[in-house]
Amino acid sequence: MSDTSASASPFSARVVAVLIAVAAISFGAVLVMAGWAPEMRDRNQAGAHPYSTSAIGYNGFVRLLESAGYPVEVSRLESDLDTRPWGLMIITLPPYSSIIALEDRALTPTTLVVLPKWSGWTDPLNASRQADTRLIEAEDLKSSVERFYPDAEILRVKVPKTVEAPFGSVAIKPDEGLQLIKDAGLETVIEVDGAALVAYDPVRSFYILSDPDLINTFGLARRENARFAVQLVDFLRYDSDEPILLDATLHGFQRTENLLKMMFSAPYIGVTFVGLAAALLLGWAASFRFGPPMTEARAIALGKQALADNSAGLVTMARREARMAPGFLALVRRRLAREIGAPRTLTEAQVSAMFDRLGPDPETGRVFSQMEAELKQTAAGRDDLLAKTRALYRWRKEVIRRTLNERD
Repeated sequence: MSDTSASASPFSARVVAVLIAVAAISFGAVLVMAGWAPEMRDRNQAGAHPYSTSAIGYNGFVRLLESAGYPVEVSRLESDLDTRPWGLMIITLPPYSSIIALEDRALTPTTLVVLPKWSGWTDPLNASRQADTRLIEAEDLKSSVERFYPDAEILRVKVPKTVEAPFGSVAIKPDEGLQLIKDAGLETVIEVDGAALVAYDPVRSFYILSDPDLINTFGLARRENARFAVQLVDFLRYDSDEPILLDATLHGFQRTENLLKMMFSAPYIGVTFVGLAAALLLGWAASFRFGPPMTEARAIALGKQALADNSAGLVTMARREARMAPGFLALVRRRLAREIGAPRTLTEAQVSAMFDRLGPDPETGRVFSQMEAELKQTAAGRDDLLAKTRALYRWRKEVIRRTLNERD
């Protein structure tokens, strides 16, 4: 059986590089899909939420404020409801949704809650549109707010020509009558026929807009409603730089704050890049450190090389390497004398003198007697022994080469 050796690799370097690249790209794609899949789905679905462009949606309100230069955005974080530093939060309740969804919330001022008025059916051919809409019954709407306001009344009245608001007399044009709320626990901000179009809850510290037609996409098609919506926003804000947020979490668009997304967000992205760089360096080092797999070797190796290796190992274990110089010198002397045909009757001094006449070492310039004097002494260590024996071995090879050339 042969000695231990490396078997041929079944893959070329190019194939391995392609496999590693495909694996890295696939792993990265899995991470992206795991962390950002909810962010990639289409949010323009029909409904009463800020992303919807349908009739009862509020995306038109977002675009109106953007075009007017207001700092507006859609909020997908539940923390914005309770712990945002400042800003006007507008919460649009879904149809048939109970206001109880806000029961456990310590809503941060200023917050405007918009009651629902319409329900609809999504067009099966176009998910961003409503196939049809219908007015929610007042009794159904009353049951959705009675947890907070047990004695509340939901009224549908004829639309007046103008309403008196804190920001002046304004005209409004909602569809299918004006929806109002009336309850003893609410403070009326904009009153119509003894009920509130806009009310304030002093216990929970939020405002209520009873008729969504004044800010939904269908209602904003009328200039009067658009003007009222902008004036109401200005009234509720403390400062012209105060941001406006429309909540989307109650409609199922909550953004999850998972660890994977956090890794690629400030301030943690720097640590992530350092970790990726360390992984690349480890992979690069491993690609040079490890080669093809080693074949299984015999327990006891055969051949001259194995004998030489074992003998060298024994000498190393015995720590007698530095004392091998005189023996190596005697071996080279005998072999060279035999190879050049020197008489056997010559003494060691005569052989040394003859070897000196053969010329010096081409690299160091030293003749045989000089190298002989160094090798007769114990070497200082392994490196010293190697340097001296290599010089003698190189000189012997040069002598034999010249001798053969002269014979030819």
